[in-house]
Amino acid sequence: MKTNTTIPVSWDALDKYAMDDFYDEMIETNGQVRPCYEDLTDRMSGLGFDEVVGRQQAADRAFISMGITFNVYRDGEGLEKIFPFDIIPRIIPVKEWEHIELGLKQRITALNLFLQDIYGPQKILKDGVIPSDIIFSSAGYLKQCQGLMPPHHIWAHISGIDLIKHSDGINYVLEDNLRVPSGVSYVLGNRDIMKRTFPEIFERMDVRPVTDYPLRLLEMLEHLSSREKPTVVVLTPGIYNSAYFEHSFLAQQMGVELVEGRDLIVQDDFVYMRTTQGFKRVDVIYRRVDDTYLDPNHFNPASVLGVPGIFEAYRRGNVVLANAPGTGVADDKVIYAFVPKMIKYYLKEDPVLPNVPTYLCWDPKDREYVL
Repeated sequence: MKTNTTIPVSWDALDKYAMDDFYDEMIETNGQVRPCYEDLTDRMSGLGFDEVVGRQQAADRAFISMGITFNVYRDGEGLEKIFPFDIIPRIIPVKEWEHIELGLKQRITALNLFLQDIYGPQKILKDGVIPSDIIFSSAGYLKQCQGLMPPHHIWAHISGIDLIKHSDGINYVLEDNLRVPSGVSYVLGNRDIMKRTFPEIFERMDVRPVTDYPLRLLEMLEHLSSREKPTVVVLTPGIYNSAYFEHSFLAQQMGVELVEGRDLIVQDDFVYMRTTQGFKRVDVIYRRVDDTYLDPNHFNPASVLGVPGIFEAYRRGNVVLANAPGTGVADDKVIYAFVPKMIKYYLKEDPVLPNVPTYLCWDPKDREYVL
């Protein structure tokens, strides 16, 4: 269909835009543009329909040229796709972001205290706040980690907390990802493409930068080691992993080696990396391999992704693993329902960010509601 390039994008049609059951972050219920979106809508109102479509297509081409993709495995076939991208940005006002930031810090602190407790004295279980059976029956709980204490008492160094905004306009936590969280490379890529798509918007709005993430990640990883100039590597399952682009991207941005399990070896409880100049000691491993595949000697004996002996080297303090093994118990979907109680128990605070309403079917009232 041929379109008229002289027709601008019009906001007049929004009077028929129904928002009965959801919260629109750009348009208020009366059809007015929210204040934080006024600069963007002013700019877009002067663009023709073809111009908007053209910028979207240009953004998609940029993702392909930059190699920002992910793999989807379906019917035994690997399909490489670009990350879905909308040129209309999500704008978060500073007050809302400060509230989110406060809530995320609170939640991640409580989850780390929970992991420290579960693999330590287990006070939260003894006090009856969380039933013991849901901990020990969780696939994420690793009995091999009982009694461990990671450097600086930090278990989850990188956390992926998924948020959703409901029709009431409140941000809810949808789930916690603490094992091998993925996706930050797409955040960085999205921002880069967005700046190319609407450079004038970034000039007019005070947008917080995200480009320093790789530097902050490297500083955090180096901080975990007691050595003066620690060697950091990113451990990937390999090119067939759906997030391989992110693994290679972060390694490149941090200026560290990207390795697979076959590139590492354990000798005398120390981890070494094979290089063209011989073996080099590794001090910190940012692992993107799931817990149970890390070490066939201690977890899944069939694993060919990990490194035999690496868990013993970690337990002896000769190498640091981020995130720590065993963190999967904290992102269990049943444990998720108890995070508000964790916050209350460990921090003596009410949760800043609520959970999505969650029903546990062993509770009679919850079960009745679900049925």
